[in-house]
Amino acid sequence: MSLEEADIIRRRAEGFLRNAKRLISEGEWDLAVFNLEQYCQLILKYKLLVSRGSYPRSHSLRTLIRILSQDKPELVSLIEDTSKLHYVARLEEAYIVARYLPYTFEEKEVKDLYRFVLEVFKPLVERI
Repeated sequence: MSLEEADIIRRRAEGFLRNAKRLISEGEWDLAVFNLEQYCQLILKYKLLVSRGSYPRSHSLRTLIRILSQDKPELVSLIEDTSKLHYVARLEEAYIVARYLPYTFEEKEVKDLYRFVLEVFKPLVERI
């Protein structure tokens, strides 16, 4: 894939994050958390694409983090630190739950996940 194509994935990821913020402001908790997960998934795939030239066809954030952390070991804290893993796992669950299950997310949990993505996940991933 070209750098132009990789940049499309990065811009799409950023769009999902902006959309999550808007959806939170509108009280659309389920869609907001799905957009947070999509941001995380796409930004990890973008980083893999830039560093390795490709990425696996997986929706698992943990799988993507494990693969990327082979080249960028500082990222492994997202799955080795239990408090961070809790958030990553919750975001990963959101991919399935928000699309297929009759489950609704609560305002507090969505805002907490958003805070994690902005304050922990995003800065860590941007540094690599």
